[in-house]
Amino acid sequence: MRTTFHNLQELRRSASLVTKVFIQRDYSEGTVCRFQTKFPPELDSRIERALLDQTVKTLNSYYVEAEKIGGQSYLEGCLACATAYIIFLCMETRYEKVLRKISSYIQEQNEKIYAPRGLLLTDPIERGMRVVSFTHLLPLSLSVQG
Repeated sequence: MRTTFHNLQELRRSASLVTKVFIQRDYSEGTVCRFQTKFPPELDSRIERALLDQTVKTLNSYYVEAEKIGGQSYLEGCLACATAYIIFLCMETRYEKVLRKISSYIQEQNEKIYAPRGLLLTDPIERGMRVVSFTHLLPLSLSVQG
């Protein structure tokens, strides 16, 4: 019996051998962190448009949530000034919490959607928040003999 699995760490190591596809940042509404929803033609045979569109829209909504200014942001700013920013050694900001949520979402999307299709979604934070990148992987040869 042969069981196939997708090891994301292994896929990341082999990612330098293959092509990458980028979805650029969308500056049409100012400098708010948001990515284009235009479907890259390089992914046409690899993934359904609806899946990619949903991923990008979810990422965009998370970045809107991260940059939202409210009472918690003001309180964090006041505490930071009052403690000479030492408070951030003890606590995580709301922005950092949302970035962690984005990383978890990307990990989940890679495991469930992209890795089985030979793609690897890279966290935009790793690319300076300029692009959402997809690594087009070679055919999967990771398997376990059972």
